[in-house]
Amino acid sequence: CFDQSLPYRKNAKLNYLFPVVLFAAGAGLLVFTEQPKVVGSMLIALAVLELIHIRFRRAWWLTRQMWGKSSGGEVKLTIDENGIQTQNPCTQTALLWADIERVIETDLGLILVAKAGGQQYLSKSLFSVELISEIVARNKD
Repeated sequence: CFDQSLPYRKNAKLNYLFPVVLFAAGAGLLVFTEQPKVVGSMLIALAVLELIHIRFRRAWWLTRQMWGKSSGGEVKLTIDENGIQTQNPCTQTALLWADIERVIETDLGLILVAKAGGQQYLSKSLFSVELISEIVARNKD
């Protein structure tokens, strides 16, 4: 899911500017001011944390999924003439066909891009070829 949808994210390119700015600001505070060194050290620590986040973003994403309250729960998926609904013990979501801006077909799944900007990933292993074709065709109408 993560690997399939990563190239289609809004911020698909790695952004090293934020940790560089944090590091420079922290180093500047440590070197050029007479202030206590706590703020500069915290900014440098945040820069390091952001670099770790960038380097291990797949593991970071997977850990967040596993620690979430929906982890391990069964998901009920309903596809009908109105749209796609998902329901688990914690949440219930609905994505209407009219709210889908486009459908991106990847090797292993479908990415539904909502007009509001969100994305939903559906694995092709869940569906028949006919249903996949119907979902893609609904977006072209």
